[in-house]
Amino acid sequence: MSLKKFNLFLNSKIKPFKKTIEVDADKSLSIRSFLISSISENISIAKNVLESEDVKSTISACKKLGVKIRRIKPGYYKIFGKGLGSFMSRKSNCLNLGNSGTLARLLIGILSTTPNIKIKLIGDHSLNKRNMKTLINLMTKFGASFFPKNKYYFPLKLVSSEMPLGIDYKAGVSAQLKSAVILAGLNCYGNTTIIEQTRSRDHTENLLKNNIEAVKIINGRKKIIKVFGKKKLKQIDINISGDPSSAAFFTTLTLLNPNSSLKIKNVGLNSTRIGFYKILKKQKAKIRFINLKNENNEISGDIIVHSSKLKPFNTPASLYPSTTDEYLLLFLIAGLQHGTSTFKGISDLANKESSRAHEMKKILNQIGIKSILRKNEMKIFGYGMIDAKSKKINVENLGDHRIAMCGFLLAILTNAETNIKNFETVFTSSPSFLKIMKNLGAKYEIKK
Repeated sequence: MSLKKFNLFLNSKIKPFKKTIEVDADKSLSIRSFLISSISENISIAKNVLESEDVKSTISACKKLGVKIRRIKPGYYKIFGKGLGSFMSRKSNCLNLGNSGTLARLLIGILSTTPNIKIKLIGDHSLNKRNMKTLINLMTKFGASFFPKNKYYFPLKLVSSEMPLGIDYKAGVSAQLKSAVILAGLNCYGNTTIIEQTRSRDHTENLLKNNIEAVKIINGRKKIIKVFGKKKLKQIDINISGDPSSAAFFTTLTLLNPNSSLKIKNVGLNSTRIGFYKILKKQKAKIRFINLKNENNEISGDIIVHSSKLKPFNTPASLYPSTTDEYLLLFLIAGLQHGTSTFKGISDLANKESSRAHEMKKILNQIGIKSILRKNEMKIFGYGMIDAKSKKINVENLGDHRIAMCGFLLAILTNAETNIKNFETVFTSSPSFLKIMKNLGAKYEIKK
């Protein structure tokens, strides 16, 4: 599943624009729709699926585990679910999870409590560097085993629990760990109780919400999720909206590009995913949500953005869970505004596709923007909008789509001569990124 490698060269500033666009479909929902449909009863339908490399890795893994999936037309799939505990592995099976941390964590949750699973798990260069210790320790509580012992990086061998029993879990900022526990609990004997101490993405709960015998959600001061094991799951019929994390890149470009405006149609606006937009609105960003609707327990709508003069940021740790994927963009914006910005509670950025805060600090420094990075905090000394024509940005091969996309934005906003290695990694999440940028007037050169 390797992508054709290419580098990107940019040395031209973008001009003002007034456009309407649609972004790629939500990656989190696309991956979850296939995994949950595969362990549900009957035939599920997923429409407007993101056909990125991460989602292709998900489809491939499900097929290897015995699930029939039929592509009716681009973005439209039928998933022939066989119910809980139906995944099958052969002795020779090896699952390549590609670049996707979401797929890795959620699928390991399902497999850990599925009977008779003995399987090798591998990823690409980037995924193989991501620490799975917390996930492995959680799944061990369900009775699963991982080999070699005391190794927390792929490749790994997973042996599922012979007698999975429900657990109690206090969830932190990671929606992927919370989802892994929910999915593992579905096929356990007894009940699993999750107390959400910090609110995080709730796509998994939303997709399971109609299964009232299997999942009960109690909303109070702290959200409690009760999972009742061994209950059949109903099939899914989902139409997936645009990815708010993908939309955030075009929102950022519009805010910082003078005399520009943008309408982004049909974007997912789940309350656990819009921290980025809430933070920006507090900084006087001209952003509006219109045409809101609720479908499949998910809110979506259109985003209207206009160029804006923003204030420096002072973001507390409490905002991290709903802004996880967009912190790099906040760093970028902070660097191109006057004043000092502070971001707290960011330590988890070190366990993404790359050590994101560290890499962003290096890139900003290349165009003269200074910052101080500690383990759980970053301070950026904003320089204002600069013409960096005399400077150069080099983005190394990190296997991190969001770092590559941030490098692209900095190039077309500051005029810095920019080389981004292995830009194909962007296709893991946003296959339409370059096409949309070209539509907005960005100029770039592909070098193979």
